[in-house]
Amino acid sequence: MLTNMEVMPSLKLGEFTLQFELGPPSPELQELARKELRETPEIQRQAIADLRELLKKETDLKCPLDNEAWLIRFLRPCKYYPESACKLVKEYYAFKVKHANVYDGLKPSREKNIFDHNILTVLPNRDQHGRRILIIELGKKWKHNKVSLDEVFKGCVLYLEAAMLEPTSQIAGAVVIFDMDGLSLQQTWQFTPPFAKRIVDWLQDAVPLRIKNIHIVNQPYVFNMVFALFKPFLRSKLKERIIFHGTDRKSLYQHLSPKSLPECYGGTLSIPRVTGNQWLELLIMCDQEYEAINSYGYKKK
Repeated sequence: MLTNMEVMPSLKLGEFTLQFELGPPSPELQELARKELRETPEIQRQAIADLRELLKKETDLKCPLDNEAWLIRFLRPCKYYPESACKLVKEYYAFKVKHANVYDGLKPSREKNIFDHNILTVLPNRDQHGRRILIIELGKKWKHNKVSLDEVFKGCVLYLEAAMLEPTSQIAGAVVIFDMDGLSLQQTWQFTPPFAKRIVDWLQDAVPLRIKNIHIVNQPYVFNMVFALFKPFLRSKLKERIIFHGTDRKSLYQHLSPKSLPECYGGTLSIPRVTGNQWLELLIMCDQEYEAINSYGYKKK
Protein backbone atom coordinates (compact mmCIF):
# COMPACT_ATOMS: atom_id res chain seq x y z
CA MET A 1 0.00 0.00 0.00
CA LEU A 2 1.01 3.65 -0.38
CA THR A 3 -0.07 4.47 3.18
CA ASN A 4 1.11 2.85 6.38
CA MET A 5 -1.82 1.08 7.97
CA GLU A 6 -1.11 -0.42 11.37
CA VAL A 7 -4.05 -2.82 11.09
CA MET A 8 -5.48 -4.09 7.82
CA PRO A 9 -9.18 -3.17 7.49
CA SER A 10 -11.51 -6.15 7.80
CA LEU A 11 -15.20 -6.82 8.33
CA LYS A 12 -16.69 -9.81 10.15
CA LEU A 13 -19.67 -11.32 8.31
CA GLY A 14 -20.91 -14.23 10.40
CA GLU A 15 -18.07 -16.74 10.37
CA PHE A 16 -16.46 -15.11 7.33
CA THR A 17 -13.97 -12.23 7.49
CA LEU A 18 -13.97 -9.85 4.53
CA GLN A 19 -10.61 -8.17 3.97
CA PHE A 20 -8.03 -7.19 1.39
CA GLU A 21 -5.59 -10.03 0.81
CA LEU A 22 -2.22 -8.32 0.88
CA GLY A 23 -0.18 -11.36 1.89
CA PRO A 24 2.10 -13.26 -0.50
CA PRO A 25 0.40 -15.40 -3.16
CA SER A 26 0.06 -19.15 -2.65
CA PRO A 27 2.78 -21.51 -3.99
CA GLU A 28 0.37 -22.46 -6.83
CA LEU A 29 -0.03 -18.83 -7.86
CA GLN A 30 3.71 -18.19 -7.56
CA GLU A 31 4.16 -21.04 -10.04
CA LEU A 32 1.49 -19.50 -12.30
CA ALA A 33 3.33 -16.16 -12.11
CA ARG A 34 6.56 -17.89 -13.12
CA LYS A 35 4.90 -19.63 -16.08
CA GLU A 36 2.61 -16.89 -17.36
CA LEU A 37 4.31 -13.68 -16.22
CA ARG A 38 8.02 -14.70 -16.32
CA GLU A 39 8.18 -13.87 -12.59
CA THR A 40 11.44 -14.95 -10.96
CA PRO A 41 13.42 -13.08 -8.27
CA GLU A 42 16.12 -12.14 -10.82
CA ILE A 43 13.74 -10.92 -13.55
CA GLN A 44 11.65 -9.07 -10.94
CA ARG A 45 14.69 -7.28 -9.48
CA GLN A 46 15.99 -6.21 -12.89
CA ALA A 47 12.55 -5.14 -14.17
CA ILE A 48 11.92 -3.00 -11.07
CA ALA A 49 15.27 -1.22 -11.57
CA ASP A 50 14.64 -0.71 -15.30
CA LEU A 51 11.07 0.56 -14.84
CA ARG A 52 12.22 2.98 -12.15
CA GLU A 53 14.84 4.42 -14.53
CA LEU A 54 12.34 4.75 -17.37
CA LEU A 55 9.85 6.57 -15.14
CA LYS A 56 12.52 8.93 -13.81
CA LYS A 57 12.76 10.32 -17.34
CA GLU A 58 9.05 11.24 -17.27
CA THR A 59 9.68 14.54 -15.50
CA ASP A 60 6.04 15.71 -15.64
CA LEU A 61 4.82 12.51 -13.97
CA LYS A 62 4.81 12.07 -10.21
CA CYS A 63 5.05 8.40 -9.13
CA PRO A 64 5.98 6.58 -5.89
CA LEU A 65 9.22 5.27 -7.41
CA ASP A 66 10.60 4.03 -4.09
CA ASN A 67 7.62 1.76 -3.56
CA GLU A 68 8.55 -1.62 -5.07
CA ALA A 69 5.08 -3.08 -4.55
CA TRP A 70 3.65 -0.21 -6.63
CA LEU A 71 6.11 -0.86 -9.47
CA ILE A 72 5.31 -4.60 -9.40
CA ARG A 73 1.61 -3.69 -9.72
CA PHE A 74 2.34 -2.42 -13.24
CA LEU A 75 4.99 -4.98 -14.14
CA ARG A 76 2.85 -8.06 -13.53
CA PRO A 77 0.14 -7.35 -16.15
CA CYS A 78 2.97 -6.56 -18.61
CA LYS A 79 4.85 -9.83 -17.92
CA TYR A 80 7.80 -7.90 -16.50
CA TYR A 81 8.68 -6.05 -19.69
CA PRO A 82 9.71 -2.61 -18.34
CA GLU A 83 8.92 -0.67 -21.55
CA SER A 84 5.37 -2.09 -21.64
CA ALA A 85 4.90 -1.35 -17.93
CA CYS A 86 6.12 2.22 -18.43
CA LYS A 87 3.61 2.66 -21.27
CA LEU A 88 0.85 1.28 -19.00
CA VAL A 89 1.76 3.71 -16.19
CA LYS A 90 1.58 6.61 -18.66
CA GLU A 91 -1.75 5.39 -20.13
CA TYR A 92 -3.19 4.89 -16.63
CA TYR A 93 -2.39 8.46 -15.60
CA ALA A 94 -3.24 10.03 -18.98
CA PHE A 95 -6.69 8.41 -18.75
CA LYS A 96 -7.17 9.99 -15.32
CA VAL A 97 -6.33 13.42 -16.74
CA LYS A 98 -8.65 12.94 -19.73
CA HIS A 99 -11.52 11.91 -17.44
CA ALA A 100 -10.77 14.23 -14.52
CA ASN A 101 -14.53 14.77 -14.01
CA VAL A 102 -14.68 11.14 -12.80
CA TYR A 103 -11.31 10.80 -11.07
CA ASP A 104 -10.81 14.09 -9.20
CA GLY A 105 -11.13 13.38 -5.48
CA LEU A 106 -12.46 9.87 -6.12
CA LYS A 107 -12.67 7.92 -2.86
CA PRO A 108 -15.21 5.56 -1.26
CA SER A 109 -16.63 8.02 1.29
CA ARG A 110 -17.75 10.32 -1.57
CA GLU A 111 -19.54 7.57 -3.55
CA LYS A 112 -22.09 6.29 -1.03
CA ASN A 113 -24.98 6.40 -3.53
CA ILE A 114 -23.71 3.66 -5.86
CA PHE A 115 -23.11 1.30 -2.91
CA ASP A 116 -26.52 2.11 -1.38
CA HIS A 117 -28.22 0.79 -4.53
CA ASN A 118 -26.36 -2.51 -4.29
CA ILE A 119 -25.89 -2.98 -8.04
CA LEU A 120 -22.13 -3.55 -7.81
CA THR A 121 -20.55 -6.21 -5.66
CA VAL A 122 -17.41 -8.30 -5.51
CA LEU A 123 -17.97 -11.84 -4.31
CA PRO A 124 -16.20 -12.54 -0.99
CA ASN A 125 -14.55 -15.64 -2.50
CA ARG A 126 -12.40 -16.11 -5.60
CA ASP A 127 -13.12 -18.42 -8.53
CA GLN A 128 -11.38 -21.75 -9.14
CA HIS A 129 -8.40 -19.91 -10.70
CA GLY A 130 -7.96 -17.48 -7.81
CA ARG A 131 -9.59 -14.57 -9.66
CA ARG A 132 -11.76 -11.87 -8.10
CA ILE A 133 -15.39 -11.83 -9.37
CA LEU A 134 -17.10 -8.45 -9.87
CA ILE A 135 -20.87 -8.57 -10.48
CA ILE A 136 -22.61 -5.59 -12.10
CA GLU A 137 -26.43 -5.74 -12.18
CA LEU A 138 -27.76 -3.22 -14.69
CA GLY A 139 -31.31 -4.49 -15.05
CA LYS A 140 -34.05 -4.75 -12.44
CA LYS A 141 -31.90 -3.39 -9.60
CA TRP A 142 -30.67 -0.32 -11.50
CA LYS A 143 -32.81 2.78 -10.97
CA HIS A 144 -31.23 4.84 -13.74
CA ASN A 145 -32.92 8.07 -12.57
CA LYS A 146 -31.17 7.71 -9.18
CA VAL A 147 -27.80 6.21 -10.16
CA SER A 148 -25.95 7.53 -13.21
CA LEU A 149 -23.64 5.42 -15.37
CA ASP A 150 -20.80 7.71 -14.25
CA GLU A 151 -21.47 6.56 -10.68
CA VAL A 152 -21.46 2.93 -11.82
CA PHE A 153 -18.09 3.56 -13.49
CA LYS A 154 -16.68 5.22 -10.34
CA GLY A 155 -17.76 2.24 -8.26
CA CYS A 156 -15.98 -0.13 -10.68
CA VAL A 157 -12.83 1.99 -10.49
CA LEU A 158 -12.87 1.88 -6.67
CA TYR A 159 -13.22 -1.92 -6.70
CA LEU A 160 -10.49 -2.47 -9.28
CA GLU A 161 -8.08 -0.09 -7.51
CA ALA A 162 -8.60 -2.25 -4.40
CA ALA A 163 -7.99 -5.47 -6.37
CA MET A 164 -4.78 -3.96 -7.78
CA LEU A 165 -3.38 -3.87 -4.23
CA GLU A 166 -3.67 -7.65 -3.87
CA PRO A 167 -0.71 -9.77 -5.11
CA THR A 168 -3.09 -12.71 -5.74
CA SER A 169 -5.34 -10.53 -7.93
CA GLN A 170 -2.33 -9.05 -9.75
CA ILE A 171 -1.32 -12.57 -10.79
CA ALA A 172 -4.66 -14.35 -11.25
CA GLY A 173 -6.63 -11.33 -12.48
CA ALA A 174 -10.37 -10.72 -12.28
CA VAL A 175 -13.56 -11.65 -14.10
CA VAL A 176 -16.67 -9.51 -14.51
CA ILE A 177 -20.28 -10.72 -14.65
CA PHE A 178 -22.73 -8.27 -16.25
CA ASP A 179 -26.20 -9.38 -15.16
CA MET A 180 -28.61 -7.60 -17.51
CA ASP A 181 -31.80 -9.29 -16.24
CA GLY A 182 -34.74 -6.94 -16.78
CA LEU A 183 -32.84 -4.31 -18.78
CA SER A 184 -35.47 -1.93 -20.17
CA LEU A 185 -35.56 0.17 -23.30
CA GLN A 186 -35.44 3.32 -21.15
CA GLN A 187 -32.25 2.06 -19.51
CA THR A 188 -30.58 1.34 -22.85
CA TRP A 189 -30.99 5.03 -23.74
CA GLN A 190 -28.64 5.96 -20.88
CA PHE A 191 -25.72 4.44 -22.81
CA THR A 192 -23.94 6.73 -25.29
CA PRO A 193 -21.01 6.24 -27.70
CA PRO A 194 -18.68 8.47 -25.57
CA PHE A 195 -19.49 6.40 -22.46
CA ALA A 196 -18.92 3.16 -24.38
CA LYS A 197 -15.59 4.44 -25.70
CA ARG A 198 -14.46 5.47 -22.20
CA ILE A 199 -15.19 2.01 -20.77
CA VAL A 200 -13.47 0.19 -23.61
CA ASP A 201 -10.42 2.49 -23.57
CA TRP A 202 -10.16 1.98 -19.82
CA LEU A 203 -10.33 -1.81 -20.02
CA GLN A 204 -8.01 -2.10 -23.03
CA ASP A 205 -5.33 0.44 -22.15
CA ALA A 206 -5.58 1.93 -18.68
CA VAL A 207 -6.33 -0.82 -16.13
CA PRO A 208 -3.22 -2.37 -14.55
CA LEU A 209 -5.11 -5.59 -13.86
CA ARG A 210 -5.63 -8.73 -15.93
CA ILE A 211 -9.34 -8.75 -16.85
CA LYS A 212 -9.62 -12.38 -17.94
CA ASN A 213 -13.26 -12.57 -19.03
CA ILE A 214 -16.43 -10.50 -19.17
CA HIS A 215 -19.52 -12.71 -18.85
CA ILE A 216 -22.87 -11.32 -20.02
CA VAL A 217 -25.79 -13.17 -18.40
CA ASN A 218 -29.61 -12.90 -18.49
CA GLN A 219 -29.45 -10.34 -21.29
CA PRO A 220 -32.76 -9.49 -23.03
CA TYR A 221 -32.98 -8.73 -26.74
CA VAL A 222 -32.65 -4.94 -26.20
CA PHE A 223 -29.11 -5.53 -24.89
CA ASN A 224 -28.03 -5.87 -28.54
CA MET A 225 -28.61 -2.11 -28.89
CA VAL A 226 -26.24 -1.45 -25.99
CA PHE A 227 -23.54 -3.81 -27.23
CA ALA A 228 -23.70 -2.22 -30.69
CA LEU A 229 -22.34 1.00 -29.09
CA PHE A 230 -19.32 -0.81 -27.62
CA LYS A 231 -18.48 -3.00 -30.59
CA PRO A 232 -16.69 -0.43 -32.82
CA PHE A 233 -14.14 0.32 -30.08
CA LEU A 234 -13.26 -3.31 -29.22
CA ARG A 235 -9.94 -4.77 -30.31
CA SER A 236 -9.80 -8.52 -30.92
CA LYS A 237 -8.15 -9.41 -27.58
CA LEU A 238 -10.96 -7.93 -25.48
CA LYS A 239 -13.66 -8.98 -27.94
CA GLU A 240 -12.59 -12.62 -27.53
CA ARG A 241 -12.88 -12.30 -23.75
CA ILE A 242 -16.53 -11.20 -23.82
CA ILE A 243 -18.80 -14.24 -23.53
CA PHE A 244 -22.59 -14.21 -23.88
CA HIS A 245 -24.49 -16.79 -21.85
CA GLY A 246 -28.10 -15.60 -21.65
CA THR A 247 -29.79 -17.92 -19.15
CA ASP A 248 -27.62 -20.92 -20.08
CA ARG A 249 -25.95 -21.84 -16.78
CA LYS A 250 -24.04 -24.76 -18.29
CA SER A 251 -22.36 -22.30 -20.63
CA LEU A 252 -21.36 -20.14 -17.61
CA TYR A 253 -20.03 -23.20 -15.73
CA GLN A 254 -17.58 -23.89 -18.54
CA HIS A 255 -15.75 -20.80 -17.29
CA LEU A 256 -16.75 -20.40 -13.64
CA SER A 257 -17.14 -23.32 -11.25
CA PRO A 258 -20.62 -23.56 -9.62
CA LYS A 259 -18.75 -23.79 -6.29
CA SER A 260 -17.60 -20.18 -6.74
CA LEU A 261 -21.04 -18.81 -7.73
CA PRO A 262 -24.02 -17.80 -5.57
CA GLU A 263 -27.38 -19.54 -5.76
CA CYS A 264 -28.89 -16.92 -8.09
CA TYR A 265 -26.55 -18.23 -10.82
CA GLY A 266 -27.26 -21.86 -9.94
CA GLY A 267 -24.09 -22.04 -7.86
CA THR A 268 -23.45 -23.76 -4.54
CA LEU A 269 -21.46 -21.00 -2.80
CA SER A 270 -22.29 -21.14 0.90
CA ILE A 271 -20.75 -17.77 1.89
CA PRO A 272 -23.45 -15.07 1.85
CA ARG A 273 -23.13 -12.36 -0.78
CA VAL A 274 -21.63 -9.11 0.45
CA THR A 275 -23.94 -6.11 0.04
CA GLY A 276 -22.83 -2.82 -1.45
CA ASN A 277 -23.05 -1.15 1.95
CA GLN A 278 -20.86 -3.82 3.58
CA TRP A 279 -18.22 -3.30 0.90
CA LEU A 280 -18.51 0.47 1.36
CA GLU A 281 -17.89 0.06 5.10
CA LEU A 282 -14.65 -1.79 4.32
CA LEU A 283 -13.56 0.56 1.50
CA ILE A 284 -14.14 3.69 3.61
CA MET A 285 -11.55 2.35 6.05
CA CYS A 286 -9.13 2.76 3.12
CA ASP A 287 -10.10 6.34 2.22
CA GLN A 288 -6.54 7.48 3.00
CA GLU A 289 -5.13 4.94 0.55
CA TYR A 290 -7.37 6.30 -2.22
CA GLU A 291 -6.23 9.84 -1.34
CA ALA A 292 -2.64 8.66 -1.69
CA ILE A 293 -3.46 7.03 -5.06
CA ASN A 294 -4.99 10.36 -6.21
CA SER A 295 -1.90 12.32 -5.15
CA TYR A 296 0.18 10.85 -8.01
CA GLY A 297 -0.02 11.41 -11.74
CA TYR A 298 0.66 14.09 -14.32
CA LYS A 299 1.38 17.49 -12.82
CA LYS A 300 -1.46 19.91 -13.38
CA LYS A 301 -0.49 22.57 -15.91
